[in-house]
Amino acid sequence: MNAPRGDVRLGSWEAVSLVAGREVRTKLRSKAFIVTTAATLLLLVGFALVMKLISGGSDATIGVTQQTATLAKPLEAAAGAVGENIDTVTVSEQDGRSQVADESIDALVVGNSGGELRVVVKKDLDDKLRNALNVLAGQLALNQEIVDLGGDPAQVNEAVADATVSVEPLEEPFPYDGQQLVLGAVAGILIYMSLLLNGQMVAQGVVEEKSSRVVELLLSTIRPSQLMAGKVVGIGFVGLVQMIVIGGVGVAAAIAFDVLTISISTAVGTVIWLIVWYILGFLMYSLLFAGLAALVSRQEDVGGVISPALMFVIVGYILGISVLPSDPDNALVGALSIIPVFAPTLMPMRLAMGGVPGWEAALSVALVAVLIPVLVWLAGRIYANAVMRSGARVRLRDALRTA
Repeated sequence: MNAPRGDVRLGSWEAVSLVAGREVRTKLRSKAFIVTTAATLLLLVGFALVMKLISGGSDATIGVTQQTATLAKPLEAAAGAVGENIDTVTVSEQDGRSQVADESIDALVVGNSGGELRVVVKKDLDDKLRNALNVLAGQLALNQEIVDLGGDPAQVNEAVADATVSVEPLEEPFPYDGQQLVLGAVAGILIYMSLLLNGQMVAQGVVEEKSSRVVELLLSTIRPSQLMAGKVVGIGFVGLVQMIVIGGVGVAAAIAFDVLTISISTAVGTVIWLIVWYILGFLMYSLLFAGLAALVSRQEDVGGVISPALMFVIVGYILGISVLPSDPDNALVGALSIIPVFAPTLMPMRLAMGGVPGWEAALSVALVAVLIPVLVWLAGRIYANAVMRSGARVRLRDALRTA
């Protein structure tokens, strides 16, 4: 008579680490991970280099003659008022026309500083540059009227320039920086892509094991909750490594190329928040994806079963990327960024942009942290009751029943 077999199940930590290690080794060696990471790094470094090349230069170069040379500074100021950055060069009218023809300069201002301005161009005049020249022409006309009335244009212009409205804010506005707005948008894109790709990777892995019946062998030595936890931890760790590498290299490249002039502490703080929210967001959504994916047995059914949960990730990202860059103080987005299902995409964008009250950041983290144990229990029950059922899709109601 054979002796009874002892319990061959592994301990909780040993089982989870075993599954997680398998996932880490498999994903880190996969071509998809290597290619995706390398491509993203190249895009970020390339973007930083392009921004370096196009930033700081002028939008146009305008030639002025000896007769219109006194208009160079007023023209640059007028262009700045309409958002155009121009350089001016003094040339003879003949040379200026030749340079316009061969596109060495964009336009040539001829005439005289007190009369009607004429602008020589090759074919057409840029709309912003046209606006700048119209502003200058209007100022010259006003100056001439002042002279005709016996006044001093310089004194009048100085008085007009000094006339400003006094603003009394009830609340001190946050001084948003354009670079921080861009940094926030990039943070949102990275979080969105990581949640989308790695979260779906968890779901696809669950169905792959279920459809190949590998799960039956695994569950002979470990519990369903341990298998699910190991898969989530393993894939999450791979995504975290990818996030740290991409975020670190991206910020380093931007600082190295002088594209980002914000303080290093601000840039590092953005990367840290990015990592924190990736961990929280991934744990929350991957647990949900793993549980829902256990309801089906075919890869083609994965998208349909996880799409309701995935919509929260997509909606949060779309709201953030479309609203926050132009309206960082938007009340609706601010409120949604505290709600757990939207927080992983919206809150890191707001934090990168700055101006988020400390209590809002703390509350959003706390709510997600409280929700994760609930999802562990919920997803664990669904997974345990559905992962061994092959064939037709398991109804959510049946998967929630106690086995």
